[in-house]
Amino acid sequence: MVGTVLSNKMDKTVTVLVERTVSHPVYKKYIRRRSRFAAHDAQNSCSIGDRVLITESRPISKMKRWRVSRIIEKSV
Repeated sequence: MVGTVLSNKMDKTVTVLVERTVSHPVYKKYIRRRSRFAAHDAQNSCSIGDRVLITESRPISKMKRWRVSRIIEKSV
């Protein structure tokens, strides 16, 4: 999944916001849905505003089940 880094204040952890569009079952209008994931960033290389690719992994801690695969775009 591709998302935007919201927070990097934790050690080796970033919070990633993933936006997706879903179709309403009755009205067929597309709605934006947002999800926040805690992802493991081993090198502490992500900064706020970066676009990152996260992949599912084994449970690393209570909240972390995702890893940062790569940084797609650095923030300005």
